[in-house]
Amino acid sequence: MPMNPPSSMPADKSLRMLLWLVAIGFFMQTLDATIVNTTLPAMARSFGESPLRMQSVVVAYSLTMAMLIPASGWVADRFGTRPVYVSAIALFVLGSIACAMAHNLNQLVAARVVQGLGGALLLPVGRLAVLRAFPRERFLQAMSFIAIPGLVGPLIGPTLGGWLSESASWHWVFLINIPVGLIGLLATLRFMPRGPRLAVPRFDLAGYAYLAFGMVAVSLAVDGLSSLGLKQASVLVLLVFGLASLAAYWLHAASRPDPLFSPRLFSIPTLSIGLLGNLFSRLGSSCMPFLVPLLLQVSLGFSPTRAGLMMVPVAVASMLTKRVTTPLITHFGYRRVLVTNTALVGLSMASFAFAAPSQPLWLHIGQLALFGAVNSMQFTAMNTVTLRDLAPDMASSGNSLLSMVQMLAMSMGVAAAGAVLAGFTDFFGASGQAPQTLRAFQATFACMGLMTLASAGIFWQLSPEVHSVKPADSPDASGQG
Repeated sequence: MPMNPPSSMPADKSLRMLLWLVAIGFFMQTLDATIVNTTLPAMARSFGESPLRMQSVVVAYSLTMAMLIPASGWVADRFGTRPVYVSAIALFVLGSIACAMAHNLNQLVAARVVQGLGGALLLPVGRLAVLRAFPRERFLQAMSFIAIPGLVGPLIGPTLGGWLSESASWHWVFLINIPVGLIGLLATLRFMPRGPRLAVPRFDLAGYAYLAFGMVAVSLAVDGLSSLGLKQASVLVLLVFGLASLAAYWLHAASRPDPLFSPRLFSIPTLSIGLLGNLFSRLGSSCMPFLVPLLLQVSLGFSPTRAGLMMVPVAVASMLTKRVTTPLITHFGYRRVLVTNTALVGLSMASFAFAAPSQPLWLHIGQLALFGAVNSMQFTAMNTVTLRDLAPDMASSGNSLLSMVQMLAMSMGVAAAGAVLAGFTDFFGASGQAPQTLRAFQATFACMGLMTLASAGIFWQLSPEVHSVKPADSPDASGQG
């Protein structure tokens, strides 16, 4: 009876353990991105803050991830995948401990930045380790395995967060990361290959500084209208400096042979349209995991656990829709699917403008399931059309740029929703705990839905000839959404 060489057995075991390691890291990242949303009212009470002005807790995490993603590939190549992955888990655990120990909102936001530094490296560096360890014919199967925990995290995150804040305290939302992180650290040191330290070109520090400062300044300008309490003049100055810094980056990149993101990427029509569509449609839709739990708890009187359970239909509908998205795109083409579906996403968001305590539970569940279904189709279609025409030598750079745009849109979307909600709260004269906040929420959902609806015009610029999904594409090649 033929037998495999003894040396192949530990190799297979190591590969399986590597997959579990990266999957757990992805699970930690996606869980932490959603578990906080249902605990924001409890955090606000603990800090003596308004629950309607807590968006900086979400913005700090996603914006930090957006900042670090452009450097993740260079860091992994320069120092090796295992040391960087260990550092990512350690930063994530330290940030979680600091979050649980925070005594005020500013301390919590600072701790979320540390968490974001670790979270930003978990998926891209883990994905790179899998790419280098697995043969090409097994890579798609490996990445499909890793993607499953990324779907489970958002499924259980809101419910788990609500239950922990109700049965114990909001601090446990962060403390549960400690044992998982410590196990991950030990397993990484045992099973993850160190990875080669490559001869990488000099890091484009000036370009990175332009890009990072631009993203932070623009996001702070948007968030400054509400939670930071900045004056209009300060917001305008920040916005101008941020936009100028982003413009300076593209001028700088055009003059360098090895920029972080080459301007040549934008010569590909599908990538240009896909990136712009991702940015502007996500500016609206990414606010929903932040706004819905607040609406349910502050204005409709739901408990944290019940509010978390109400997010389950979103995740379930999202997973079920994955199967029908590719056939629809193949039959109708990207342009028709994205234009129609973007309109449906915007309208499903705007439908929450009619939310009221008297409505039956099944109607709320139907609204959330509809949003989850069309939003899932939106992410899949946007991601695949953005990456489908990239040449192999541009694939890594284009994928990193897409991931950065996604995280930036998430942070700016939550900041924009917070600013709009704060404006309507002041307009209607509603305090953070009063029933009158329902009108502010209703107006905010209408505005954010219309903002998403407006982005449909971007996808209309796609060629009607762009029909089929290439075999190499996977529904969520970027690992986000």
